[in-house]
Amino acid sequence: MKRVAIFVAAVLFAAAPFTTAQEPDAGAGVPQFAPVTWERLLAAADEPHNWLMYSGTLDSKRFSRLDQVDRSNVADLELKWAYSIRQLDRTETTPLVVDGVMFITESPSNLTAVDATTGRPYWRYEHPLPDDLRICCGRNNRGVAILGDTLYMSTLDAHLVAIDARSGNLVWDAEVADYRGGYSKTAAPLIVKDRVVTGIAGGEFGIRGFLDAYDAESGEREWRTYTIPGPDHPDNRTWLGDSWRTGGSPTWITGSYDPELNLVYWGTGNPGPDYGSEMRLGDNLYADSVLALDGDTGEMAWYFQFTPHDVHDWDAIQIPVLADIEMDGEPRQAMLWANHNGFYYTLDRATGEFLLGKPFALQTWAEGLDSTGRPIRVPGMFPSADGTVVAPTAGGATNWWSPAFNPRTGLLYVNSFDGEGRFFLRDEDYVEGERYTAGGVQSPQPMDNYRSAIRAIEPATGDIRWEFEMQPRARSGVLTTAGDLVFSATVDGYFFALDAETGEELWHIPLGGPVNANPMTYAVDGAQYVTMSVGNTVYTFGLDE
Repeated sequence: MKRVAIFVAAVLFAAAPFTTAQEPDAGAGVPQFAPVTWERLLAAADEPHNWLMYSGTLDSKRFSRLDQVDRSNVADLELKWAYSIRQLDRTETTPLVVDGVMFITESPSNLTAVDATTGRPYWRYEHPLPDDLRICCGRNNRGVAILGDTLYMSTLDAHLVAIDARSGNLVWDAEVADYRGGYSKTAAPLIVKDRVVTGIAGGEFGIRGFLDAYDAESGEREWRTYTIPGPDHPDNRTWLGDSWRTGGSPTWITGSYDPELNLVYWGTGNPGPDYGSEMRLGDNLYADSVLALDGDTGEMAWYFQFTPHDVHDWDAIQIPVLADIEMDGEPRQAMLWANHNGFYYTLDRATGEFLLGKPFALQTWAEGLDSTGRPIRVPGMFPSADGTVVAPTAGGATNWWSPAFNPRTGLLYVNSFDGEGRFFLRDEDYVEGERYTAGGVQSPQPMDNYRSAIRAIEPATGDIRWEFEMQPRARSGVLTTAGDLVFSATVDGYFFALDAETGEELWHIPLGGPVNANPMTYAVDGAQYVTMSVGNTVYTFGLDE
């Protein structure tokens, strides 16, 4: 595969006329697009030429109705333009596209607007950051939200900023939390009506997680829902003593929204400290859960906890995929969830009822799930001083990179990993603003010894229809389209397209860098493009004109 791909890449790069954009051009003018109303966001699926939010649509299917690029011609994709991000930090952005204008977040907390047909920059916004930041996992920013003429971006110093989408000027700046306590923000917000819903990161620093909603026009906070209940709530008893105060449960990836139910769905991260179980005995609600919150008030309608009393850092921050499916001959308003812990779940998104659960990747920690979806643990799998080998590893059977659901095939596509970790326990005291994990994890074997694959899961049964194996482990999200295609990438920069029905590889190209992002697609003037961020470069492909 690699020898052929290198040859194909050389031909494409030599023959295709493409542009490389670097600096904003004073003569580029003002980006022209129609204001993005709430009505447009509700009907985002009807605008497949645009990519109006992080997951494409409010239900987070990451399915595009564009079909100009399909199984018959995807092999003809060629590079059209590339945009190089100044910072060499890990690029995790999913750009937005609005009427031919692309908005790209850059590490660590910057934003650029470019022409979506050429990559030519219009403007660039740089958010100033303090020198004493304490962050867990890289100087990342995964994307923005848009409403009207305003973009909304999270920043590493735990602020939410509003930026004029036509000029790049700052509109308002809201401090969400004090970064000196270990709080940070990396995820794209989600627009719900006239509110900006946004989570928080910092689970490895002993924070207390929450989810916020801000007035889009003024920047005033309208509601906050803590992901760890306080002492006035009966579920606080699932935390030993005062351990809830430093219990983690962050909300560090973007959620989903059902407008008919008026419910916001958001995943929560691991409890803290990550591996120290004795100091926080109990189920540790609502860590490692999905929360269903009223979109107007933030009141909790229901929750489902995937991993009670997690001691392996198995964040449940995967994106909730909302789909109407048929199970046992009955229609269900479902939520599809391939979890960090190795199990795939189908839930009823109106009630939170557990409908189905089955392993989709290697796991050794549970014998299975009971009738309520609670795991039946295998004894002796907790971290120890000498180290305990458990699958999945702390990186998970999947992680934050997005899955995709194709209503044409009825399949959920997930980047999956069959690996294990050796989990260690150590004594550690909480110090505000410092890492607080009480242990660690190592790989007992080289990573190449494990299997990584795109897996197509049937939501009604949990069965795996097909898989496409990759080596080594991939950290890319998935995109699926009405052209019956699935796009993803390997960790070492191979961008590829698969047949959505069979998993057959139809096209690939090596782009020479690590991949830590999600692909997306859009169209301008009737021409479909596919974009993937690799290394510190945003690459955009299209068909030969």
